[in-house]
Amino acid sequence: MIYLKTDEEIEILRENNILVSRALAEVGKNIRPGITTGELNRIADEFIRDNGAVPAFLGYQGYPASACISVNEQVVHGIPGSRVICEGDIVSVDLGTYMKGFVGDSAYTFAVGEVSKEARQLLEVTKEALRRGAAQAKAGNRIGDISAAVQSYAESFGYGVVRELIGHGLGRKMHEDPEVPNYGARGRGPLLKEGMVICIEPMINMGTKAVVFEKDGWTVRTKDRKPSAHFEYAVAVRRDGADVLTDFNIIEQALNNK
Repeated sequence: MIYLKTDEEIEILRENNILVSRALAEVGKNIRPGITTGELNRIADEFIRDNGAVPAFLGYQGYPASACISVNEQVVHGIPGSRVICEGDIVSVDLGTYMKGFVGDSAYTFAVGEVSKEARQLLEVTKEALRRGAAQAKAGNRIGDISAAVQSYAESFGYGVVRELIGHGLGRKMHEDPEVPNYGARGRGPLLKEGMVICIEPMINMGTKAVVFEKDGWTVRTKDRKPSAHFEYAVAVRRDGADVLTDFNIIEQALNNK
């Protein structure tokens, strides 16, 4: 069942997702060589709570932390702990909020210090694939238009597009219908309607698209252990185009002022 949101509900979703963007900015300011993923999780948890929300991920289906922090070959759902961040790493941070009965959910992959030219390109291409996917999120299009835009751009660079993990609807629950794959054919899939709110989240691998699920029950990594990037927008579907509820400018301004 796909739930269409009212303008008032979309504004609450926007409030949540702006808070997620601010929380990602706070984490991003603190990512540096020598800090642990556990400390980054603590920073995210405190920031979300200090701003009147509850971390949406903590306890979700048993997940043990407030942030998903995935480093280098980890695609998503990395459990924060004792891992130390190093110069040259790329670090994907996925955060969620629950406030006023609705959920926020976004992700951003950060470069730590000087990263390789190949890693920098992976980040830029994944973010651009997200933008191209989001540009298709307008009423009258179909989910496949989003999926195809992401896939065709990422694969044009020879990258692998993860199949096992996909985007989703967003509202009172973190994962609602419809599913939003990062691969597919134009003109296929559910019709996009005014008031739908979805999360578009390309997970793009430098090498093969194949992934492995680790024994901790959560962490997903690339099979070939090459790096992976993950960026995520929450988007409201409008007649005249996508209304992006996430604000990466907040994150990037914080990084520029680091």
